[in-house]
Amino acid sequence: MLTYIFPPPPSLFVTAMTVISFTSSASLGLSELRGKHLHYSKFLNSGSKTSAAKKIKLSSRTGMLIAYNPAFLAGVASFVLYPQENIRILLLCSALTIHFFKRIFEVLFVHNYSGEMNLDVVLAISLSYFLSTATVTYAQYLAQGFPEPSVDLKYLGCLLFLIGISGNFYHHYLLSKIRSKGDKDYKIPKGGLFGLVICPHYLFEIVGFVGISLISQTLYAFSFTIGSALYLIGRSRATRRWYLSKFDHFPKNVKALIPFVL
Repeated sequence: MLTYIFPPPPSLFVTAMTVISFTSSASLGLSELRGKHLHYSKFLNSGSKTSAAKKIKLSSRTGMLIAYNPAFLAGVASFVLYPQENIRILLLCSALTIHFFKRIFEVLFVHNYSGEMNLDVVLAISLSYFLSTATVTYAQYLAQGFPEPSVDLKYLGCLLFLIGISGNFYHHYLLSKIRSKGDKDYKIPKGGLFGLVICPHYLFEIVGFVGISLISQTLYAFSFTIGSALYLIGRSRATRRWYLSKFDHFPKNVKALIPFVL
């Protein structure tokens, strides 16, 4: 493994976060497959309506801004907190900051929101993104004293990151155009890879996360990416089931996440 990743740093915090990040995300993905969803977007009111009614709610736009801003600020702060002694940590901090800047930009100027989010879900997502961003940059800082992996993947990682972030943005743009302003009804998305999978934006998000992992080449980065991929697989499968239940004419050949496969 040391051919491809840095040795794990002697840090109890990073070790614990490596385990927690993977297991929590993978567990959420399994919960999605079992029909127990995080309550946002089209799954806001899934589960007990009585308990959902008691939750503190925010507009989706406000909720997503709260979810993404701490991680973006952590990315910005990493340039100050950690000396940019080599190109790898500079690329990593830049990729994370760009990733969350793009998400905030989309919240403000691209997405066409029509619903609400529960405050507890917003805070959980926000904390998760913040801790993940802080941990991956800290783990990279600790790895600077170790020998570089013999196989250098950071430039391949940059390419995958750019493909992922571009594809994700494009499909978010397509999603924003399927409803006019004020329209709250869901429609079947079209264009791009939507003719093959119902969640191409998730697919490209995974590609972007793989890119970040290859830039970093730390165990924590890979554990975060694998856990996130498992969650998005579960969420995309649940999303496909939702569309099949809501639209009689939903094309059965459209997969959840990976064209022709899954």
